[in-house]
Amino acid sequence: MLLITANVNGIRAAARRGGFAWLAAQEPDVLSLQEVRATRDQLESALAGTPFADWHLAYAEGVSGRAGVAVLSRAPIARTAVDLPVAQGQGRWIEAEVQVPGGPALTVLSAYVHTGEAGTPVQEEKFALLDAIGGRLEELRDQHVVLTGDLNVCHTSRDLKNWKGNRGKAGFLPEEQERLTGWAERGWVDLGRRQAGDVDGPYTWWSWRGKAFDNDAGWRIDYAIASPPLAERPVEVAVGRAPTYAERWSDHAPLVVRWS
Repeated sequence: MLLITANVNGIRAAARRGGFAWLAAQEPDVLSLQEVRATRDQLESALAGTPFADWHLAYAEGVSGRAGVAVLSRAPIARTAVDLPVAQGQGRWIEAEVQVPGGPALTVLSAYVHTGEAGTPVQEEKFALLDAIGGRLEELRDQHVVLTGDLNVCHTSRDLKNWKGNRGKAGFLPEEQERLTGWAERGWVDLGRRQAGDVDGPYTWWSWRGKAFDNDAGWRIDYAIASPPLAERPVEVAVGRAPTYAERWSDHAPLVVRWS
């Protein structure tokens, strides 16, 4: 089974840049998307004429063209849950229980956590959302579940090229990192980090500006985090980094997760 999680940075812009062509070429079974930035009608219009047009869709729409998270699946989606109590109607969370042929159901969580701003109420909202995610993970930890998406947190200095220059800033705050550490202590496994090992990166986000992409001055903020039972299954994870700046279709690179 192949799952791709991607912050598309606007589904219509990603489509114009060739995102659907890239995604289709990977032949996924499930797509988890963040920052869709579209109404449901606009999303369905963007999907029309693509290999994903007839896929099963779970979507949490954002507000005024912001946020928006989705799960698309070849197989039927048996259950959908939208939103967490602290982010009602914001398009930051969706759950989709996918029926996996020949195997146990897989619950795919697609999350988009906002950037935050250290020392402000916006940052407190980010902490609250991370705490709500942690609470939901605790409820689901004994099932086959994968948390996917853009958490806007670099867990360690291995996840951020310029970590010294970002100390004290949102995305690299100890209080944010402690939340992810707590999930790991309860058995949730960061599949990307386990695959890569104790190395710098591989990063998943680079600014559009300057030479950040060419110099690989990035952030690893996009995750696939497996529940304890799911983490036991053989899996391979790769970052779908574009070969060149000109071939990027988002400021994020997708994660490609393959279970055998």
